[in-house]
Amino acid sequence: MTMAPAWLTERPIAHRGLHDCGVGPLIENSPSAARAAIALGCAIECDVQLSKDGEAIVFHDFTLERLTAHSGRVEAFTTKELRSIRLKGGRGDAIATLPDFLSLIGGATPLVCEIKSRFDGDMRLAERVAACAGGYGGPICIESFDPLVMAHLRHHQTALSIDHVPLGMVAQADYDEADCEWSHLGAAEKHALSQFLHFEETRPEFLSYSLRDLPNAVPHLCRAGIGMPVTIWTVRTEADRATALRHGDQIVFEGERVRPKQPV
Repeated sequence: MTMAPAWLTERPIAHRGLHDCGVGPLIENSPSAARAAIALGCAIECDVQLSKDGEAIVFHDFTLERLTAHSGRVEAFTTKELRSIRLKGGRGDAIATLPDFLSLIGGATPLVCEIKSRFDGDMRLAERVAACAGGYGGPICIESFDPLVMAHLRHHQTALSIDHVPLGMVAQADYDEADCEWSHLGAAEKHALSQFLHFEETRPEFLSYSLRDLPNAVPHLCRAGIGMPVTIWTVRTEADRATALRHGDQIVFEGERVRPKQPV
């Protein structure tokens, strides 16, 4: 099997862009956070949700309340409505679509695009992200916590024109949190996630793994056993960075304490 190219791990990856933690001038997943990451030579990780009319929207949460003055589920709003909603903070950014985001980045730095899934078998967002990524000229890869999403993209990779786009998994050691997108899954399904039992179906080219669960056999075997690139999230302190780089190839970071001071 192939592995993700070297550009995935060449630069620190700014988690949701180079943003302020909390509500500040630089808001997560905003155009301003993307520009700030580019200015420091960092790669960018972003999250995408599906709009009511089928567009990929750069936004982490399933609902609008935390980062905007609006309420409701992202999927209940059209693309036009979402693009008119301002993010909280001092830069005046509006919510961006993935095509907007790709146009802004323009190949200047790698983009890691995480598909947010409700673990319900809906592949519309996955296919829209694939359409955007397939026509993009810069370095981009796609990841998700949901193995059904990644297995779908892997199985249809050629038909979706994304043979050149690395596909990876986001993972952690357990899935017992309440009020998460996977909370409704049964014990057997959660066990399969934690033990990476979907490997034959997803065949990931990289892994993004939870810092809090290190050390763990899954990232160790992926990295040491088959040479798979492993990134570690979310690094917020120098101690986090040291741990991450003992067990992985690059950090997914946020916060002033680990932010690069000069362009990488």
